[in-house]
Amino acid sequence: MPDVPTPLAAFIVGEVRRARGANGMTQEAFGRAAGFSASHVSAVEGSTRALTLDFIRGADRALNNGGLFERLAAELGAPSWFLPWLDAERGATQLRYFEPNLIPGLLQIAAYARVVLRLDPRLTDEEVDRRVASRLERQAILTCESPPRLVVVVDEGAVRRVGYGAEKVMAEQLHHLVACAEQPNISVHVIPADAGLHAGLSGPLSLAHMPDGSWIGHLESQLGGDVVDRPADLDTLFERWESVRTEALPRRQSLDLIKEVANQWT
Repeated sequence: MPDVPTPLAAFIVGEVRRARGANGMTQEAFGRAAGFSASHVSAVEGSTRALTLDFIRGADRALNNGGLFERLAAELGAPSWFLPWLDAERGATQLRYFEPNLIPGLLQIAAYARVVLRLDPRLTDEEVDRRVASRLERQAILTCESPPRLVVVVDEGAVRRVGYGAEKVMAEQLHHLVACAEQPNISVHVIPADAGLHAGLSGPLSLAHMPDGSWIGHLESQLGGDVVDRPADLDTLFERWESVRTEALPRRQSLDLIKEVANQWT
């Protein structure tokens, strides 16, 4: 489960298995109540199939425990508003990200992620470490046997923005970004500063293409995020995506710009 550290996912699966047994439920009976086949339940319990938010919610329904496992995942894993998007991200065949201010999480190095997370003074050192680990764990989808096609567009400001005293970290991050962009399944494009005002400056957006041909969007704000699946809303996101993609430099020119900026901090 990419939205929580692996030990927590294993813990939840173990607790589901124990609760199912304590309630005298076979995998087949549990699956009927949870909305999954017995083979799916067996695969999750045997750690050959990933734990998902849908499965957690199904387990809560089947065990009538008032949403205990979902609350546990939200409290110790990612924020509950982010869980549906992480499910989509994990299962997508194609991902599109636009970020006006930061390097997207899927392409962040640990040191950069830590600098970004420490901007929230409410987070303890332990919470920062946990979130960094979770963010890096998400990146496993990019190197799996059948990785999604990832297209990233960032504003030049995201490439040039450096935290105080973090010049070395930014150089390492940008070199990592170039290395990622040289992978066959990843493309990175930069909207140059001289493009001026553009539609993407209103905020980041994400789009995931699912195996069934559907699309899911995601928008983040200062207070959380929202999954977007209504056709009219998706149409708006696609219009915004096409707008920022059109403003961006071609792949090779984008990488040259990123390398140029990285060399300034080396």
